Amino acid sequence: MTYASTLLRTLDERGYIHQATDAAALDALAAKQAVPGYIGFDATAPSLHVGSLVQIMMLRRMQQTGHKPIVLMGGGTTKVGDPSGKDESRKLLDDAAIDANIASIRRVFERFLSFGDGPSDAVMVNNAEWLDGLAYIPFLREVGRHFTINRMLSFDSVKLRLDREQPLTFLEFNYMILQGYDFVELARRQGCRLQLGGSDQWGNIVNGIELARRMEGTELFGLTSPLITTADGAKMGKTAAGAVWLNEDALPAYDYWQFWRNTDDRDVGRFLRLFTDLPLDEIARLEALQGAEINEAKIVLANEATALCRGAEAATAAAETARRTFEEGAAGDALPRVAAPAPQMPLVDALVALGLAASKGEARRLIKGGGARVDGEKVADEAAIVHIGVAPVKISAGKKHHGLLLPPV
Repeated sequence: MTYASTLLRTLDERGYIHQATDAAALDALAAKQAVPGYIGFDATAPSLHVGSLVQIMMLRRMQQTGHKPIVLMGGGTTKVGDPSGKDESRKLLDDAAIDANIASIRRVFERFLSFGDGPSDAVMVNNAEWLDGLAYIPFLREVGRHFTINRMLSFDSVKLRLDREQPLTFLEFNYMILQGYDFVELARRQGCRLQLGGSDQWGNIVNGIELARRMEGTELFGLTSPLITTADGAKMGKTAAGAVWLNEDALPAYDYWQFWRNTDDRDVGRFLRLFTDLPLDEIARLEALQGAEINEAKIVLANEATALCRGAEAATAAAETARRTFEEGAAGDALPRVAAPAPQMPLVDALVALGLAASKGEARRLIKGGGARVDGEKVADEAAIVHIGVAPVKISAGKKHHGLLLPPV
């Protein structure tokens, strides 16, 4: 389909569109006026991770093309827990923890979006504003009557649990009703016409659109992005060391930069379109590079993606650390570092403390497999002890992951 609006044309050219409820009508609306659109994010942790970055970038594309992004924080729905893609219930958080998580997450959005009162300025809204005050019986009579159990049982998020004989609480079963109601409230309060999300949210988005039509007679739209996996089929943002967090205090800038630098050759072009602001003609040039030259494109990807999330200075420092570490064999200033508790420390403990292994078992397997080095020297003894003098000791896991073990304080 050829789009008339800059919004849908941009989303299409960069690979964000998977499904849309009425693409032609949405395109016509976006071509004639600024469209407020939202994505919801639950506050289950102090930071979002790379798995949320496509959605964040979609909001950024909205703002870049003159539309109004709405960041909906799930202060209310986090108390319920989205069952989508989950085999078990989430841990329930109290109000103080949820509020702290929202404040922490906002710092990342302020790097990607410009907040304010203008027509295309972003706003952040908390659904606790309307969900916390709902009266149960009136809500069931006003909203619940528009949902059938038959339809709710057909949703993938429900079927997954039931098929695997995993418990699905009544609390979680209500999540799809609350998310649909969010869309109605945002249409009332913010004039919101569009909900964006990942492909796993399609059913929930359609629910909200149907609910608004029944309750308000309002025409709303939905658009989803494809599930982003790497060329080898892995879920985007999952690594052996754990999630790739967006907040600096959850993951150092150097590790964030290195995640992008380690992108598979086959994913470089796609990731440049999704996760950077580079022009499409420059991306076409970079993804056409062959052989060892593809590393130039990977460094550009790492620099651009890190600059967006952590700032230009952090990206430059990470790139320089990588250059010094891998080209000159130097330690580099931005490597993860931990002070040793004593002048001697088991290598297994050092690998875990520096985040180079997720557990002692993983650390032992790394050593046994020949992937651990101390100051550049391979160590194969799982019981090896690192001796720390007055200078930092460089600990390595494979060829690309390094950390510094500092002298005891």
